[in-house]
Amino acid sequence: MAIGIFERVASASGHALAAGLSAGVPASRRGFSLVGKNALVTGGVRGLGFEVARVLVAKGANVAVAARDASDIRGAVDDLRDTSPNDDARIIGEACDLRDPNAITAMLERVRARLGPVDVLVNNAGTTQVGPLDAMRVEDFEDAMQVHCFAPLRLVFGVWEDMRSRGGGRIANVSSIGGIVPVPHLLPYSVSKFALLGLSQGMHAELARDGIVVSTIAPGPMRTGSPRRASFRGNQEKEYAWFAGSDTLPLLSVTPWRAAKRLVRAIERGETYVVIGLPAKVAALASGVAPGLVARALTIANAALPGWDDFPPRPRVSRVVATSPAWQ
Repeated sequence: MAIGIFERVASASGHALAAGLSAGVPASRRGFSLVGKNALVTGGVRGLGFEVARVLVAKGANVAVAARDASDIRGAVDDLRDTSPNDDARIIGEACDLRDPNAITAMLERVRARLGPVDVLVNNAGTTQVGPLDAMRVEDFEDAMQVHCFAPLRLVFGVWEDMRSRGGGRIANVSSIGGIVPVPHLLPYSVSKFALLGLSQGMHAELARDGIVVSTIAPGPMRTGSPRRASFRGNQEKEYAWFAGSDTLPLLSVTPWRAAKRLVRAIERGETYVVIGLPAKVAALASGVAPGLVARALTIANAALPGWDDFPPRPRVSRVVATSPAWQ
């Protein structure tokens, strides 16, 4: 019952605020047709990114999916072409390590050469490190910031002129409920998603003058299979167990397909802030209304998570289950 009340209050408040703000927004920015538009989706070979690409193609867009592994890209492009209801859509894949600024520049040049200027950018690529703070290194935080914050920033700088010269565009930055409420044992992830949240909302305020709408998307847990690609530190087996459980529970997580449809709808409507999933909405509302209570709840939750057991505190090197980051 309490969850239902939270949901109704959040929904009513959100609709009222959106209605009030939309009155001052030019009509050209309220609707955005994807037919014939060129879209770039990072982390577009699996999970949410792949489903977003699939929805964009179905809506009539040409789509470039970017990821690190060339074989994954080939498989994703083939799947998108096989399932596309739009025979005229151009679908391409580009390999790119988003930690490398030069690789980003080169990738954008190839996308322009093959598709044309970018009208829609979806910053979805992600990496996840799971474990207690004692087990984390500064490098884990730097890595997460490179993928979740600096790569989106560089990509926006890279497509900004394309969009401005064409009279506008759409950017969707995929943050997370972990970027609103800091989840214990996911601190590098949460810190970098908090940074992306602030970056994204600030970008919207500054780019709106060029007809560019920036949508900040904050999904809750999704059933994407991300535990298989996450890195685990500390007591790896126990960390994997709790993280995998939160990823698969139907009542706590949403499907990538549902989240993708909501994200694309936000792009079409020019929505600037969307939280996806009932548990995420409740957590976001509670964090704003009762931050002290949420802080205490997170402390209790942390006490229930795995401890170090026989591992020494603050090691210089931690064992890792997955050595390569997860590109969602």
